[in-house]
Amino acid sequence: MKKSLYIFISLSLCVIALMALKNKNEQSWIRINLLGYQPNAIKVAVWASKNNELPSSFEIVEKVSGKTVYTSSNIKNFGAYGPFNTSARLNFSAFKKPGTYLIKANGVTSPEVIIGQQVYKGSADFALRYLQQQRCGYNPILKDSCHTHDGFVVYGKDGGIKDSTHFDAVGGWHDASDYLQYSTTTANAAYHLLMAYRDYPKAFADAKQANGLNGKNGIPDVLDEARWGLDWLLKMHPQPNIMFNQLADDRDHISMRLPKEDSQYGKGFERPLYFIDGKPQQRGKFMNDTKGTSSTAAKFASAFALSSDIYKSDKAYSQKLLAKSKSAYQYALKLKGVTQTASVKSPYIYAEDNWVDDMELALANAKFGDDKLKAKSALDSAFFYALQEPVTPWLIADTAKHYQWYPFINIGHYELAKKSSGDTKRELVNYYKQGIEQVWSRAKNNAFYRGVPFIWCSNNLTVAFAMQCMWYKQLSGDGTFSELEQANFDWIFGCNPWGTNMVYGLPSWGDTPTDPHSAFTHLGKFPIDGGLVDGPVYTSIYKGLIGIQLTKPDDYAEFQSDLAVYHDDYGDYSTNEPTMDGTASLVYLLAAYESRTNKEFSSYTKQLGAITRGDVNSKEMAIVFTGDEYADGGQKILAALEKENLKASFFFTGTFYRNPVFGSFIKAAKAKGHYLGAHSDQHLLYADWNKRDSLLVSKEQFTKDLSANYKEMEKFGIAKKAAPYFLPPYEWYNQTVANWTEDAGLKLINFTSGTRSNADYTYPELGKSYRSTTEIYNSILDYEKQQSLNGFILLLHVGTDPRRKDKFYDKLPELLQYLKQQGYKPVKINELLKN
Repeated sequence: MKKSLYIFISLSLCVIALMALKNKNEQSWIRINLLGYQPNAIKVAVWASKNNELPSSFEIVEKVSGKTVYTSSNIKNFGAYGPFNTSARLNFSAFKKPGTYLIKANGVTSPEVIIGQQVYKGSADFALRYLQQQRCGYNPILKDSCHTHDGFVVYGKDGGIKDSTHFDAVGGWHDASDYLQYSTTTANAAYHLLMAYRDYPKAFADAKQANGLNGKNGIPDVLDEARWGLDWLLKMHPQPNIMFNQLADDRDHISMRLPKEDSQYGKGFERPLYFIDGKPQQRGKFMNDTKGTSSTAAKFASAFALSSDIYKSDKAYSQKLLAKSKSAYQYALKLKGVTQTASVKSPYIYAEDNWVDDMELALANAKFGDDKLKAKSALDSAFFYALQEPVTPWLIADTAKHYQWYPFINIGHYELAKKSSGDTKRELVNYYKQGIEQVWSRAKNNAFYRGVPFIWCSNNLTVAFAMQCMWYKQLSGDGTFSELEQANFDWIFGCNPWGTNMVYGLPSWGDTPTDPHSAFTHLGKFPIDGGLVDGPVYTSIYKGLIGIQLTKPDDYAEFQSDLAVYHDDYGDYSTNEPTMDGTASLVYLLAAYESRTNKEFSSYTKQLGAITRGDVNSKEMAIVFTGDEYADGGQKILAALEKENLKASFFFTGTFYRNPVFGSFIKAAKAKGHYLGAHSDQHLLYADWNKRDSLLVSKEQFTKDLSANYKEMEKFGIAKKAAPYFLPPYEWYNQTVANWTEDAGLKLINFTSGTRSNADYTYPELGKSYRSTTEIYNSILDYEKQQSLNGFILLLHVGTDPRRKDKFYDKLPELLQYLKQQGYKPVKINELLKN
């Protein structure tokens, strides 16, 4: 009896312990990008827990074999966020082997993790399906037509049009799950599709006919789709003095239904066409705040101008688009200001408040044939508009009215920067950086790197912000925000508090929306493949919206919080309704990610315009030596490098190159294949030590001194073209010096901070500044253990003042051995920064 009781108690305790462990594990999750990761991309999962535990390490396990293939403690801990008490970023970027895996930490297992170069293949075309489903007129999903009687004009007086006059406005795309159509979102969507094809043509296939039905027609589907939108825009700008802003209004919202013919507007099956007169418009009790014609008309001009290039093979169509681009721009000048949409029954409109960004883009795209003077004038005018709104306001404000600042990214900065150079280009690129830094100031405080506000259509903002980070990196070469960019991309595909993908049906095996606010799915049971849903909103916004009522128990109830909510529920139009323009932006982003090569993955960090670190996801690093007065360590350094079969980089002043005593060493370094570069001629101090922005030299002095340095290098057969990297004297500079360097056709670099290696020149008589060889060596090892030396630019000196007896170069053989043991590959600076 006692034995039976003992067994019963033991089993009960085991069951209780297992239940406790199960409950504990069910309070923690690992969020990932459900679509997958490319091998060389930044790869981060997010640990999120309602308990107070944090993992000290994690492992990657092959899904099929169960074998552990990677273990890491590369974890960055954070505190509470949304519904979670603790959170952390689990960085597995160093693991690059393609395959299917699971991430495990503290007894918690992630969803399936896929690593492969082709994980995004076909995803842009998949998202394009939603645009096809949104077609008005003939709809290839329904295989039927809708809204074939549109439309009748309202507010047409200034265009000499009597109200109720019929104009053909059949076609285009429905805006979202309702059937309103807006010129501003259509033009923006068309521009994104055209831009996607222009920048990443290989991402798109030909599987559909022009009408959207199955069958190839020799034209990529993305161009068929863009043309569907453009043809409607041509109808919305039928004459130079006529332009319409929207078709239909919120009387559309009488019921959820599949698209057909609508008769609720009082004129048969026609819907109202809102003429753009540049004045406030009111149909019911709500007055919009229109102040001009520019915001919509300039978007027309941009879309038409870009498309005139894309469709050049169709000469007549291209010429028509070009003519319409010019007349649309003239319409934008009629009354400078913003055009807002109109509503009748509800207060919800597209309350756009900015227009100078649209003018900038229109002018950046303006076509003047061979007239270079007019083309330059247009670019100058575009830059004038860029100055009016350097940073898209939502990036700063952290909140906004619905579509208050639209588009959500200033495309004009990107297009104009590509056509600019010098200070103009640098300023435009810096505008992107300023906006990114605003978001980063919020994002860096949470594990999801979430700094995009949870306003209506937050997913649209997320896609736009990822594009801005990507464009900033492309234009500047600065990869500082690469992880932030990837985090925003990952957010869309499941690395968010709800653990769900925000794109209908992508991937087919993942947690994606199944019950969106859409008649196609709810009533017609049609899939809306590729549709990007609105995304989470602040809980405070959600509680204040009209007419929202969930239709079923909330699958994500345990992940809702006082911060933000998201529902996969037909009844929630605020977070779960797909939008046409947001999806078009996603098409661009997916095309970019599908097309990424190793060049895009290889990035470097910049500070004040100088490259200060190579790719942090690569075990490559660069050891650089500078020299001016001394070279006592030269031969020992070359010997140590040769023993390990390694290459380094040497940056010498003109004084060093001129010194006959150093000549044999310079020739030996060059003969052994090391990189030799410039360090200024006279080792000038460019900027005040205490006021870094205060220059101590003029551009003329800087340029003359730098030229003298390269003149001395030429005597050793070192051409400027072969030595494009410049390391400033004293390793001290500012943004202006970086700009001057760029203007000279060179790239400014500096050492990576974090160790005391650059103090190897110090000697005891300098007092507190002195650092011993042991102290310097330990600082390098400590940094490596805590943060890694990936992409590091480690600066040392080729010689030191005789008063320093403790020479660090004597420790170099030991350091090189250590680096080798840790898997690092020291390379020349031009190899580290080759991309």
